[in-house]
Amino acid sequence: MMDWTDRHCRYFLRQVSPRAMLYTEMVTTGALIHGDVPRHLDFNAEEHPVALQLGGSEPADLAKCAKLAEQWGYDEVNLNVGCPSERVQRGAFGACLMAEPALVADCVRAMREAVSIPVTVKHRIGIDAIEDYEFVQSFVDQVAAAGCATFIAHARNAVLKGLTPKENREIPPLKYDYVRRLKQEFPRLTIVVNGGITRLDEIEAQLGHVDGVMLGRAAYHDPWLLAVAGDKLLGAAASSRAEVAVAMHAYAMRALSQGAGQGTGHGVHLRHITRHMLGLYHGYGRAKAWRRLLCDADRLAANDPALILEALEVAEGRGALPEVRAELAA
Repeated sequence: MMDWTDRHCRYFLRQVSPRAMLYTEMVTTGALIHGDVPRHLDFNAEEHPVALQLGGSEPADLAKCAKLAEQWGYDEVNLNVGCPSERVQRGAFGACLMAEPALVADCVRAMREAVSIPVTVKHRIGIDAIEDYEFVQSFVDQVAAAGCATFIAHARNAVLKGLTPKENREIPPLKYDYVRRLKQEFPRLTIVVNGGITRLDEIEAQLGHVDGVMLGRAAYHDPWLLAVAGDKLLGAAASSRAEVAVAMHAYAMRALSQGAGQGTGHGVHLRHITRHMLGLYHGYGRAKAWRRLLCDADRLAANDPALILEALEVAEGRGALPEVRAELAA
C-alpha cells in the first residue's frame, strides 16, 4: 500500500471505522535514518490504534527505527516480509527475506529488545516455486522463537521475478488452508489472514479459523466495508457516509489552514485528501457524481474544502446538507 495509506487516508478510514487497526504504508529504514523523520512518522492522534510498517533487513537499523516508532507514539511496529516488488528486493528486504528466516528472527529480536510496543511480521506463505506448507511453518516457527507473537499472512506465494506487484496479488493461488494450519499448529500465536477477502461474509468465514483479517485494497476501494464489518464484529462504526464526509470537510479545513511551514499543513493540497475518499459511496446510487466532483481538476485547483460538502449534497440528494448538519449538531 505504498503511496496509498498515508496520514490523510488513515484519518479518513478512522472516521469510517473507530476501532480497526490501521497500518502505515511501508517506510524503509533508510528513509528514516537518512531522511525527513517528521515527514514519514507524523500522524494524527485520532488515528490510534495505528502501526508503523517498516521495510529493512539490518537488525541494528530496524531496532533504531522501531525505537523511533515508539517515541513517536505508534501502537505497534510491523516488519514487512511480504512485499514482492523488485524495487524492494533491490534493497534486500520484503518477500525475498522469507528465504532467510534466521535473519528475520535476528531483526525481530533486535526490535523487541529496543521497544516495549508489539513487534509483528507481515509475510507470504511461500516464495517463487516453493509451494510446500512446511516452508511457511518453519519460517513462523523460527521467527516466533525470536519473540514475534503476531503474524499477518498474505495467503499467496510471492513470485520474485516475472510478475508485477499487481500480478502477485492476483495470479498466485490463494491458500487459506495454509494460514488456518498455522493457527492450528501455533495456537498461542495471533494469526491474521490477508489476501483476496472483499466481502463481510468472507471476513466472518475467516474469523472462524484465525484471529484476524487484514484488508488492503478492498477497504481502500470500498471503505464502507470497514464500517459494516466494524459495526457487526467490533460493535463500532460511523453512523453514516454523510457523517464521514462532514468530518473530512472539517479535517481538510484544519489541514489546509495551517499553511506552509507549520507542521502537518506543509505542502497539503485538497487533492491529497480527497483522492482517498473516492470510494466512500461505492455501490451507492450517486457514487459516480460523488467521484466526478472530487476528481474535478478545475475545482480542486481552488483548494477549497467546501468541494467536499458540495459533493456530499450531490451524493445524498439536493437539499440533504441542511438535514445532515442539523442531525450532526443534534
